[in-house]
Amino acid sequence: MAMSRRTWIALSLAGATAPIAALRQTGAQSIDDAGVARRIARLIAEFEAQGYHRTATAVDWTSADWLADHVRRAGLLPAKETFALHRVDPVITELRVDGRRIAGLPLFDAAFTDANGIRGALGSAASGAAIALSATATNAAGAGPLGEARRSGRHQAIVALTNGRRAGLCPSNADDFLEPFGPPVLQVDSAEEAWLRDAAARGASAQLMAHVTRTPATAANVVTEIRGSNPTLPPFIVMTPRSGWYWCASERGGGIAVWLEIMRTLRPSRRSRTIVFVASSGHELGHLGIDAFIDARPGIVPRAAGWLHLGANIGAAVDPGNTLQASHDTMDARLTREMAAVGLAVNQRNPRTRVPNGEAEAVHRGGGRYVSVIGGNGLFHNLADRGPQAVDPQAIERFSRACTALVHRLTAT
Repeated sequence: MAMSRRTWIALSLAGATAPIAALRQTGAQSIDDAGVARRIARLIAEFEAQGYHRTATAVDWTSADWLADHVRRAGLLPAKETFALHRVDPVITELRVDGRRIAGLPLFDAAFTDANGIRGALGSAASGAAIALSATATNAAGAGPLGEARRSGRHQAIVALTNGRRAGLCPSNADDFLEPFGPPVLQVDSAEEAWLRDAAARGASAQLMAHVTRTPATAANVVTEIRGSNPTLPPFIVMTPRSGWYWCASERGGGIAVWLEIMRTLRPSRRSRTIVFVASSGHELGHLGIDAFIDARPGIVPRAAGWLHLGANIGAAVDPGNTLQASHDTMDARLTREMAAVGLAVNQRNPRTRVPNGEAEAVHRGGGRYVSVIGGNGLFHNLADRGPQAVDPQAIERFSRACTALVHRLTAT
């Protein structure tokens, strides 16, 4: 759906919701597709306008309150379940070389520097330079050449060029946030690659600053449920992350929109099985939020009837695509069928034995039944992930119909 930036901003300020019509033959509600797409665009514009969605920040709490309000508008009672962490707040995070200052963002699961930083020669990761220059794909900072350099013990600090699908500073998630390792790592924009490789080749003197503060803080998962008529049946769980590095319009917006549309559509219909919904914070910090949700419910992973993971980039508009991850062929087949019914194709499937990306990892490791959808996105973890050009509300609307039909079929009897 083409939309101007001016209209996008106006939607973020409007906050109105569209009415819902009569029930579908399946027992779910029939809704005007164009109206839902407009509602989705408005929702994502509101979400983006809040700011950087980093865990346990003021924006993260504002966003939790906002999402809880949307749950109420859908006719359900939200709860904010808190968990504790030590928040990382960057203070001075830059590289200084030959009079230039290159801004960056530290890896949040590595060491940090003090206010003076680390000084030394800049060199390749294969050398013994005090400050090594390496590169990493988004969310691969613990593997490949960068992972090896972090574990080698050869360097006092590392500069990591972030190679996202589009140019820019595209940070990696802190998968080892609770068990950080290696020297300080400063992630920088891939646009600096040529200049920095030249500086490293001549062993230029550098100063790397990864100075942060650590603050005891709390974050919150937003949780609600549609209660079924038979409380003895194990629940079905619908989960989506809601935190990330930047504005996250296409990274998180589609999953949040689908999450809300499922509850909005299914709430009035009768079902035997309870549906539990969780929108978790802590995504970029090793999935802290979903771990807290699971820890508060011992045994829930294998006991649940199933889990639907609404992962990153659902309905992204730039370099789109999708990947299904599932624990069983039947879960895969069911979502594939519902997607096909609304004109959505599956572009890729991960092998059943592969540990899935995102919060589905916790379900996989715990032996639960799950199906997960994750989209492709040229703006993944990119500062440019904002505005109407980042999302396709019509595609998100189709995903919402497919996922609603799946959840309905798995919980109605």
